[in-house]
Amino acid sequence: MHVSRWLEAASIYRDPRVLAILFLGFSSGLPLALTGTTLSLWLREEGISLTSIGLLANVATPYALKFLWAPLIDKLKLPVLHRLLGRRRGWMILTQVGLMLSIIGLGMANPTRSIELTVLFAFLVAFFSASQDIVIDAYRVEICDERSMAAGAAAIVFGYRIGMLVSGAGALYLATFVSWDMTYALMSGCVLVGVITILASREPAEHKDITQTPLPQGANRLDAYIHWIKDAVIHPLTEFISRPGWLTVLLFVMFYKFGDSLAGVMSTPFFYDLGFTKIDIANVSKVYGTAATFIGLAIGGWLMAASGLYRTLWICGFLQLGSNLMFAVQALAGNDISVLAVTVGVENLAGGMGTAAFVAYLSSLCNISYTATQYALLSSFMATARIWFSSPGGWLAENLGWIEFFLLTTVAAIPGLLLLWILTRKGNRTRPEEVEQPAGTSP
Repeated sequence: MHVSRWLEAASIYRDPRVLAILFLGFSSGLPLALTGTTLSLWLREEGISLTSIGLLANVATPYALKFLWAPLIDKLKLPVLHRLLGRRRGWMILTQVGLMLSIIGLGMANPTRSIELTVLFAFLVAFFSASQDIVIDAYRVEICDERSMAAGAAAIVFGYRIGMLVSGAGALYLATFVSWDMTYALMSGCVLVGVITILASREPAEHKDITQTPLPQGANRLDAYIHWIKDAVIHPLTEFISRPGWLTVLLFVMFYKFGDSLAGVMSTPFFYDLGFTKIDIANVSKVYGTAATFIGLAIGGWLMAASGLYRTLWICGFLQLGSNLMFAVQALAGNDISVLAVTVGVENLAGGMGTAAFVAYLSSLCNISYTATQYALLSSFMATARIWFSSPGGWLAENLGWIEFFLLTTVAAIPGLLLLWILTRKGNRTRPEEVEQPAGTSP
């Protein structure tokens, strides 16, 4: 009886909606390494300094600021594409086409001849990628019901990691045998996975905005615009900040994975400086590391089912803190492939567990009426730590040394745990279903 129930529950992963989310997750994850670890290795290979590589992480700023234009994507209907594909699918196609063109441009830019052009196209890749993420996050939440929401969250992360694997390990394999511009051109073609998926999928049903106010009769164009701003921008933000403890939540979202991000932004240049080849990094850091991440995602989902969301966040937070110490061990060991396997395995296992819990937490904070705007706001604050706070990582590594740098990243994980302690105290919950409960009542 129990076996049949488990098998029936597992069938949710055959749901066409979940499969579509898996492929869209691939399209979402693909650009990240192209402006992150893959680009940093290319720049290091060209002799660019660690400080410059660290600062170049700021080209990913659109991920941190995407909540600014999320209301436009959330509410605005594109003139032609909306009629042909619908609101969500129309925006998806537009961002994917822009993404393909900007990836090709990034590959054609030569960082030794014009670092400015490289920065420009890397910024455009990040902009179109962040815009695509806004639509995908809203699309995922809107097409899933209560039964498929958890599977959808798992599918988006699995697809995302596969996309990162292709643009990480896949790009490094290609760059070993072909030029970097050809490598990036081939990566741009992989965006077609998302294009085909969204063309084969249905537009989600329109959700009525429970706080939307009717437009008065006889209103002029200015009145209509002000009315739209209220519904698209002001209402989603005021709904969120009306919850108790909302500021603590935003700080927690920023700092929960801060130590992990600070270490991760310099991991590939670190491995390169230790003498590991592109093939070594691809095999161990990317392929093996992705497998460890998948295991971590599965364990994270199991932990949430067994012990609850907040307890899982605690467990994963401490594991992420401890995993940063392995990089210091790697610095002491030097060019030792077996130690590299342990370092990468521990870091990705802990990171995968933390990501599964964190994505579920962010999703649970969204009001269904404002999914795109609110999820973009939350994920933008998460990206802030990864981008702005971690950009001095190169300067710190050059001036402190690798061992001291990774010890510092371990300390950087502590603020997130302190904020989690504040959130788990009674009366400090801010998820929509928790806000509706009497103060001091745990879910």
